[in-house]
Amino acid sequence: MHLIDLITRKRDGGRISPDEWRTFAAGYATGEFPDYQVAALLMAIFFQGLDDDETYALMEAMLDSGGRLDFAHLGRPVIDKHSTGGVGDKVSIVLAPLVAACGLAVPMMSGRGLGHTGGTLDKLESIPGFNTRLSLAEARAQVERLGCALIGQTGEIAPADKKLYALRDATATVEAIPLIAASIMSKKLAEGLSGLVLDVKTGAGAFMPELERATRLAQTMVAIGARRGCPVVALLTSMDQPLGDACGNALEVEESIDVLRGGGPADTRELTLALGAEMMVLGSAARDVGEARARLEDALDTGDALEKFRQIVEAQGGDPRVVDEPRDVLPQAAEQPMYFAHRAGFIQRIEPRVIGRGIIALGGGRTTMEDTVDPSVGFRILVSPGNRIMRGQPLAAVFARDAAGAGRGLACVKEAIVIGEDEITLPPLVSHRVTAGGVETL
Repeated sequence: MHLIDLITRKRDGGRISPDEWRTFAAGYATGEFPDYQVAALLMAIFFQGLDDDETYALMEAMLDSGGRLDFAHLGRPVIDKHSTGGVGDKVSIVLAPLVAACGLAVPMMSGRGLGHTGGTLDKLESIPGFNTRLSLAEARAQVERLGCALIGQTGEIAPADKKLYALRDATATVEAIPLIAASIMSKKLAEGLSGLVLDVKTGAGAFMPELERATRLAQTMVAIGARRGCPVVALLTSMDQPLGDACGNALEVEESIDVLRGGGPADTRELTLALGAEMMVLGSAARDVGEARARLEDALDTGDALEKFRQIVEAQGGDPRVVDEPRDVLPQAAEQPMYFAHRAGFIQRIEPRVIGRGIIALGGGRTTMEDTVDPSVGFRILVSPGNRIMRGQPLAAVFARDAAGAGRGLACVKEAIVIGEDEITLPPLVSHRVTAGGVETL
């Protein structure tokens, strides 16, 4: 097969067959096709799209390009969660040990930063020694022993997608619904799941800002799961502002530990409980969402979830002292200036994309596949949209590696935090629930 033929056909609006997708995925995984040609195909898909059958065939081809986890012997439900990406979204770090502490098996496979959004793997790797690169055998053994592993996509799992994921980030083709759906579902279905819960972001900071497109993305992934016999529930959640207070890798780990201790920002805790309740019901660990939330809250209050996180950190080579003294263990930024309000009024907006791009500018994200990440940098946002504030009030803290970075960070929060005269009404944190049965407004 000549890749130029697929590029030309897709550029002109034609279809690619399942056999061609299988040949493409297998060839790209082994290095047969060069990145420059694959980048051209991605751009053609970005503009021309894929129909439902093409999207499913691409997903299946990427799934079949590598190995899979098998938990049929485990004797308990295996449930995972995935977010389509946001700024300040550290929910997976809290959610996986929390749900595992309540009896479900959670092989949480996450990704790195993509575009303006952060990545769970980059956050976890800010913990000294933490190893996210477990083999399938190591991940399987840890899930059997502890009920949870926090891992990255190794070369064993959907290797074609692993390469495409990085290339999409570097070629401005992230936001295509078929590519997002096929990528997420190829990884998740490789985990041998009993069910999957999706956090599909919508709003200013999401890859799919428009509710209509976010809903279509959710429906596409739910349909793929149904076609493979894996029930999927998707919640549409707001990314009109950063989630929680902390934005940046080590800072978000610290906030995650606060939530696991029973505290933390209200929105981070609430979204964790909403997604966890869906996981519990899907895994038959609770009869309904109310019972599920009660069990999850109990695991936070008793310290069971925090202890499970400690076990996971230690099992994966991380320094377990991070659970008790995160600021002594996590990397700390050299410069930590505050940003103060220049006027009184109401917080109108905190632009999540501006914050996300600011983290990258500070060195906490990537602009190329080869970039390294500084885990210490980022922001702590001290106010929320709707808050009444006074002149001179601290609005944000910047965490930077040097004085030049501090200046860039202060300029970023000045642009991101918008103050006005009027009180505002915030959109709901969770607005819709999508299943194979349809779309429900919450």
